[in-house]
Amino acid sequence: MNLATALHISAAGMDAQTMRLRVIAENLANQDTTGSSSGAAPYRRKTVTFEDRMDRSLGAETVQVKHIGHDTSAFPQRYDPSNPAADSQGYVRLPNVNSIIEIMDMREAEHSYGANLSVMQATRTMQSRTIDLLK
Repeated sequence: MNLATALHISAAGMDAQTMRLRVIAENLANQDTTGSSSGAAPYRRKTVTFEDRMDRSLGAETVQVKHIGHDTSAFPQRYDPSNPAADSQGYVRLPNVNSIIEIMDMREAEHSYGANLSVMQATRTMQSRTIDLLK
């Protein structure tokens, strides 16, 4: 494997983690978004699924986002009869977003992004040293 291939593989990993961070940010931004009318569904948490992909031009496997799906877990409910989204018994369905889970996913994405960035920096250092040797 040449050094340019390593850069491309790291860049693909960084792109995938960037998309994951975007989805996490969307989940956190909508964690209090209920329906606007009685019985309306609140915001449903999004999830990201990755897959490996053979990049024929590089001759190596890279990662990419396979699918952005939805978490099918149940919506928690809160008694709030004054809310316009309350059902006939006064309960409001809340988004199935748990900020603790989102923050843990964010930290994991941050670590993965950082690892790919470290590989990219090491690769660039190796390229610079090789060029210096050839001078």
